[in-house]
Amino acid sequence: MFAVKTCAAVIPCFNEARTIAPLVAAVRQHVPLVMVVDDGSTDGTPALARGTGAILVSHHRNLGKGAALRTGLSLAWKQGFEWALTLDGDGQHAPGDLPLLLQCAGRTGASLVIGSRMDDARAIPWLRRQVNRWMSRKLSRWAGRSLPDTQCGLRLIHLATWAALPLQTQRFEVESETLMAFLAAGQRVEFVPIRVIGSGRRSRIRPVADTLRWWKWWRNFRRPPVTGDPAGSRIQTTPSAAVPMEMLH
Repeated sequence: MFAVKTCAAVIPCFNEARTIAPLVAAVRQHVPLVMVVDDGSTDGTPALARGTGAILVSHHRNLGKGAALRTGLSLAWKQGFEWALTLDGDGQHAPGDLPLLLQCAGRTGASLVIGSRMDDARAIPWLRRQVNRWMSRKLSRWAGRSLPDTQCGLRLIHLATWAALPLQTQRFEVESETLMAFLAAGQRVEFVPIRVIGSGRRSRIRPVADTLRWWKWWRNFRRPPVTGDPAGSRIQTTPSAAVPMEMLH
């Protein structure tokens, strides 16, 4: 049975001084520990996060969302947590929706639960919405099932399962890589409808550069297996829980 006390929250952020303090305060109402992974911020984000009661982990420089998630999830797992909720630091995810993901995991036994914004998709900026749908269509066809919102960062992740997966991406393509790695490993993945909240700032996603980076990952992912292990042959690297020590203060 799912127990909230076994779950930590991990919030990767970069220059989110405007939103991080109220976000941490709200998330702390739902889980026993909130970990903020500051990815090289220069605007006071670390002090604000620490002052609101978060455990702070800092990168010396900006390494990307994928790297920040790897740092936070690895540390949560090593501290004995079984699950981690991940949220973006810009406040676009409603902390009030967190119980929906927790309830879904308890009800279905899924090891990965992802928020889906598609019931309120028009609230997502047009370009981001179109790119999300394009990526989700491609991943859905590969998986042979509907994957309605493959790019949402609001997720509940079973850490022991995550730690065993060979993940390597450093930036925004981490959302797709993680999802497909769970599916390739035969893990149950579920989606739950969530609200869309405008962050009030320009997205840090760079439509051209990040889409090209995603396309490069996608081409590598789809390459025919070289060995008898289809999941491992698509994404070769060290286990996810390995975090280089130079990433931490």
